[in-house]
Amino acid sequence: MATRARTDKRPFDIPRMLRRIEEAIRPYPPAAMFALADLGYRSLFEQLVGCVISVRTRDEVSLPTSIRLFEVARTPAAMMGLSVTRIDSLIRASTFHEAKARDIHTLARRTMTELGGTLPCDGSVLTSFHGIGPKCANLALGIACGHGRPAVDVHVHRITNRWGIIHTRTPEETMEALEGVVERRDWVRINRLLVPFGKHICTARRPRCSSCVVNAYCRQIGVVDYV
Repeated sequence: MATRARTDKRPFDIPRMLRRIEEAIRPYPPAAMFALADLGYRSLFEQLVGCVISVRTRDEVSLPTSIRLFEVARTPAAMMGLSVTRIDSLIRASTFHEAKARDIHTLARRTMTELGGTLPCDGSVLTSFHGIGPKCANLALGIACGHGRPAVDVHVHRITNRWGIIHTRTPEETMEALEGVVERRDWVRINRLLVPFGKHICTARRPRCSSCVVNAYCRQIGVVDYV
């Protein structure tokens, strides 16, 4: 069992590691935001709303909850036409649904009244909305606009520090650090890959290190028990 960085490892080869992970996660469902995109909910507004719903909510809940809301309203104009109470009733399965309903309604209203009905592909504008942090903004920009910074959640933060390619304390620091070690073309892809990888293989507790496809590279920093 390891508590310090392992030194008997290969030099990092991030592109090869990501290719191996892509194969390893094929049996598992994609993360909620990418699943929404695969279903056709690819607009910047839909991606942001879906991300708001997903906060502190399992994908198994947030994905059908987002779809349920979008079956009623998919555009800022349609969403603004719903009351906060109606939005709340549609997303009630998600955590903190009352606050999220207010944030979603405000997002729609401000988009219509301040931005002419269209959200810009601008991270500073997106994070000006209450309830939308850097992770949601970056992920939505990556999926809907084709650009953005690395979208870092708990899985991306934990795994990349466990590998030892970066050494950071917070997801915000991880976002900055990954820009220096991961190619720009993989900034969005890394979230798509590492979320299911972190849920099913490189788990927070007892990760599956013995059969992991990137074990030869991973320094296993902080791992004290694995299978």
